[in-house]
Amino acid sequence: MATDKRVHMPKVKLSGFIIVPEGDLDVVRSELPNHIDLTRNEPGCISFQVRQSETDPHRFDVNETFESRAAFELHQARVKTSRWGAVTSNVARHYEIEEEQPD
Repeated sequence: MATDKRVHMPKVKLSGFIIVPEGDLDVVRSELPNHIDLTRNEPGCISFQVRQSETDPHRFDVNETFESRAAFELHQARVKTSRWGAVTSNVARHYEIEEEQPD
């Protein structure tokens, strides 16, 4: 009987929100669709959602899931050198990051 010897890595989930200063709001809203498209097309991205709050225009709720720590870290590295990284350099980030063990 064959056994499955693949290593199952824990998924990485990030959830939280960013607060965008008034002076950066227009450029962040303008760049957001591109950032979402680039991230969703990264290897290992399972889901990626960023939504502007309906009650606070400065708050954007963020939820993302990557198939592994390595995929998440590659995403973080890309963001740091991207246009999104530049236009969000002044935002306050409030995130929780957790690893979900595979089934």
